[in-house]
Amino acid sequence: GLLSIIQRLKGSPEQELRIVLLGLDNAGKTTLLKHLASEEVSTITPTQGFNIKSVHSHGFKLNVWDIGGQRSIRPYWKKYLGSTDLLIYVIDSADQKRFEETGQELAELTEEESLTGVPLLVFANKQDLVTAAPAAEIAEGLSLHTYRDREWQIQACSALSGEGVQDGMNWISSQIMNRKK
Repeated sequence: GLLSIIQRLKGSPEQELRIVLLGLDNAGKTTLLKHLASEEVSTITPTQGFNIKSVHSHGFKLNVWDIGGQRSIRPYWKKYLGSTDLLIYVIDSADQKRFEETGQELAELTEEESLTGVPLLVFANKQDLVTAAPAAEIAEGLSLHTYRDREWQIQACSALSGEGVQDGMNWISSQIMNRKK
């Protein structure tokens, strides 16, 4: 997985990557970030503003910016996009009433000039809930197949249990390796 690729690069100087983590409020962004940082995920409060976690791992420093998804904060998202190496967009797969809203927000994000060509990982979160839509259905609804200007991946996951999160991180590591070539 990610660690084995990172270990192969161990001899090179520490590489810093800026990852922006976005999505609507209550999608599970902070839970995902805490899981990535190996922190306790039992008590999460809504993000007011943003959280930043730097995860050091075998020669890589992943600076992950988790920005609140409340409607009042979303207009400020674009202020955080400069120098982004990878965009992670989190969707609550069980909140089908908000699929159109989250799709509009993602479409607007991918039009931002500062994100041109930036790889996109969509986490279809909360797959542990019985009402969760499958990742393939979400990808179709978001028209991800029309994104031709960037690499993208959709990954079913549960940020709470961690299921599927490592698969998404493996995709990120493959993007890092492709950029180094």
